[in-house]
Parts: sequence; structure tokens; C-alpha cells
Amino acid sequence: MTDKKYIPRVILSEAAIETIDTLRNRFGNDLMFHQSGGCCDGSSPMCFEKGDFKVGASDIWLGEVYGCDFFMNQDQFEYWKHTQLTLDVTPGRGSSFSIEIPMGIRFMIRSRLFTTEELENLIPTKTGEEVLEENELK
Repeated sequence: MTDKKYIPRVILSEAAIETIDTLRNRFGNDLMFHQSGGCCDGSSPMCFEKGDFKVGASDIWLGEVYGCDFFMNQDQFEYWKHTQLTLDVTPGRGSSFSIEIPMGIRFMIRSRLFTTEELENLIPTKTGEEVLEENELK
């Protein structure tokens, strides 16, 4: 039996990889992302030390990206569920609580629509509660 090859919902630019590496050197390896769609630049992905942002039933886990869990608010996910997200970085300070902001940069999302074939092979989503429960069992 072969393992199914899933299409990732979130991928990274080289600049995002370099930024995550810098943040790991500063804060440690356990980082996470959340994109809420709320106020204060909330439609941009925000990076936190794992555990500094509490996820729950209204958050959707889109997968692991470069060793970091990536969550999105369920309402926001309804708008983005047909697109592959590319986590990227742009100059400028956003008005968020994301830990890269003091570096004078901020994470951002670029997107493209999935093909019909890709939509049939996406990595399954989970709620934030399901991920928390799985982590407690480890």
C-alpha cells in the first residue's frame, strides 16, 4: 500500500524560510502561525512562540510549514480554502503582535487557486482543538 501524496495548503518563499530561521535563533524552535482575518493587520499571518496564541474549535489547522503549525480562523478559511497560500515576507512594520515586527518586516500571504486535481488531494484540515488533543497525547 502506498502513502498518499498530499498537496500542501501552505508553502514558503525563501525569504520566509530565512526569517523563520532568524526567529528560531532568537526565540527557539517552537513557533506557530495564525491568520485571523480580524483587526490590527489580522488578515496577515502572525508568528508566535508556540503556546503564546491559544487556538480552539474556531481555528483550522492547515498543516505544518517548515516545522511550524499554521492555523487560520474558520471564517477566514472559508475565503481561502480553494487557494494555496505562499507565506512570504515584505518590508515594513505591520500593526500586529507577530514576533518578526521588530525586525522591520512582516509576514504576508500570496495565493493561487488550486487546480481541480489538487483540490482532490489536499492535506486534510483539523480544528485547533483536535491538534491540541493530539499534542496532549504525545
